[in-house]
Amino acid sequence: MSDGQQHTGHESVPSRQRRRFPEISSRAYEHPADRSALVALRKLSGFDTVFKALSGLLPERSLRLLFLSDSVRVSDRQFPHLNDMLRDACYILDLEKVPPMYVTQDPKPNAMCVGLDEPIIVVTTGLVELLDEEEMRAVVGHEVGHALSGHAVYRTVLLFLTSLAVRVAWIPLGNVAIMAIVTALREWFRKSELSADRAGLLAGQDLHASMRGLMKIAGGNHLHEMNVDAFLEQADEYEAGGDLRDSVLKILNVLPRSHPFTTVRAAELKKWAASRDYQRLMDGHYPRRGEDRDTSVRDSFRESASSYATHVRSSKDPLMKLVNDLAGGAGDLGERVRRGFGGFTGTQPRSPKSSGGPEKSSGPTGPEDSAGPEGSGGGETPGGRPPRDGD
Repeated sequence: MSDGQQHTGHESVPSRQRRRFPEISSRAYEHPADRSALVALRKLSGFDTVFKALSGLLPERSLRLLFLSDSVRVSDRQFPHLNDMLRDACYILDLEKVPPMYVTQDPKPNAMCVGLDEPIIVVTTGLVELLDEEEMRAVVGHEVGHALSGHAVYRTVLLFLTSLAVRVAWIPLGNVAIMAIVTALREWFRKSELSADRAGLLAGQDLHASMRGLMKIAGGNHLHEMNVDAFLEQADEYEAGGDLRDSVLKILNVLPRSHPFTTVRAAELKKWAASRDYQRLMDGHYPRRGEDRDTSVRDSFRESASSYATHVRSSKDPLMKLVNDLAGGAGDLGERVRRGFGGFTGTQPRSPKSSGGPEKSSGPTGPEDSAGPEGSGGGETPGGRPPRDGD
């Protein structure tokens, strides 16, 4: 596919060819944790039928009428450059039915894909005005990836359950039970966002544009003041910095979110783009949709568990290091925890010294006994609008 004519307000880029992925299965780009959940749900007999039966309880019809009446539907006559991007992304990812797409007036950069029977894509004017042509192409591909994976179904359910939790808050333990489900759904959905970022890269096939788009969503339209390498260093500092107290705060900060933090998304996307899986995919070696029915749920969960285990082993986060040490049978747990929470006391434990002589050791020591925690390494709105999360 070649790029179309560029439009005013968007960065001009040369026309180029993009690789197409006929019959590509969404499993090709899905994060392992996202993929295992989707494979299991697709294996449930009658799952789609049940969810479609719930459509009367969910705000899908209301959403469609709202956007149809109060937003601009993308077509060859309205926002034609976005319509070209949408059709282009659907062609590259081989999505047969092009989902309806709307532009809604909102200065906050945002995009979403919702709906049960027929997914719809919505982007805000703030996002359209913020991103250049190639950056916007990655965002459109991101949303098409949501549609191809079927994320719109589960996202709609997540929005419904979140609303339901507020309504049943007066019932003893009712809110707790629903919020437990919502918390689990949010963890899955955060992983689904990483999957959709990968789909956006497949649609745009320009890693730099994907990075720029995430950077602009975080810092606004001041690209000349920002640097991709420095932005990625923030992600490394965020993961590795602090002590166990900061690790707990990270968890508390991310729990209510349906999206990972922007620097984390950028780092994860760059890591995937450098992987062998991505290279094989670009070479035409990827799972096809016809093979989806034969996918093993057990194998998918095994891959998901392996992905989490690998994350724990490679993470520089102090809490993840502690978990990894415990899994490895670490001995001096008390000392490790005390070092990890050193920020609470402001003091570091001192080694006993004998008066007037050299320091004595009570036993064999190693690097982990004398070193502190490691640093970073070298590697919905009111007023009738539905709730949204920035994509």
